[in-house]
Amino acid sequence: MTTRTAPPSRAQRPLKALYDVPAPAKLNLFLHITGRRPDGYHLLQSVFMLIDWCDTLHFELRTDGHISRTDLGDPEHPAGTPPEALPAEDLAVRAAKALQAACATPLGVHISLEKRIPSQAGMGGGSSDAASCLLALQRLWGVRLPADKLRTLALSLGADVPFFLSGGHAWVEGIGEKISPITLPCARFLVLKPAAGVPTQSIFSAPSLKRDTETATMLGFAAHADDQVFKFGHNDLQPVAQAMCPQIGQSLDWLKAQHLDGRMTGSGSAVFAQLLHDIDLSELSGLPDDWKIKKCSTLEAHPLAAW
Repeated sequence: MTTRTAPPSRAQRPLKALYDVPAPAKLNLFLHITGRRPDGYHLLQSVFMLIDWCDTLHFELRTDGHISRTDLGDPEHPAGTPPEALPAEDLAVRAAKALQAACATPLGVHISLEKRIPSQAGMGGGSSDAASCLLALQRLWGVRLPADKLRTLALSLGADVPFFLSGGHAWVEGIGEKISPITLPCARFLVLKPAAGVPTQSIFSAPSLKRDTETATMLGFAAHADDQVFKFGHNDLQPVAQAMCPQIGQSLDWLKAQHLDGRMTGSGSAVFAQLLHDIDLSELSGLPDDWKIKKCSTLEAHPLAAW
């Protein structure tokens, strides 16, 4: 007796390619450090907001099982660059390899990345790239991890990666793994990234870092009126980051000169301020040429939320 396996459905069959996959940035509306675990990990509370500053990824199927990546327009990483030739912290490659192992698929991928979100900004660019890789590669390879296993895999890549799988704005607690969806009013922000960056680990290991901010509640946050919600809390990492990177303070001073109330996102060095009226960027002056500035809007949902 011969046993035949039914052919995979169209949804399960590997695709040849996926192009123009977005990976949006986030802003930390506030970031409170409320304690520290015995293993050294910090306990935090934050609201993560999705904004429309995005990287774009393209995925092309490889049947040889290899995983490669290039940054488009980057001569140091041309097409076909093997993962061992990329930076060790490359989250997109790590995400692809982790999913490949978890699903035991023999398929591989070439990833092309159009990098627009600044690095060392506190905007979660690398984590967002990793999350978009996990979602896109399940489609490309015709595999599917259960939601709980996908979240566990995402957390193993980095504390911010699970948020970008959650589908929208979120109240985040623990070390980043406790994620509760929230609704935020639509808003616009001016985001400014100075040229200098700050290593996240240096900030979290600083003796002067405040680690005992009083615990807030999501209900308490939600009770604020729409015109007050973006003024909630503060960023406990900001004083330490400013001491390490004077350009953060210069950025905040520049925003203040534009009559904008700024604060740092994540571990910096990007800062942001809510825009209550439109600003013509061409009329602004006083910024170095190698600083990045962009007007951004909140996203109602992650572009891949339906995936």
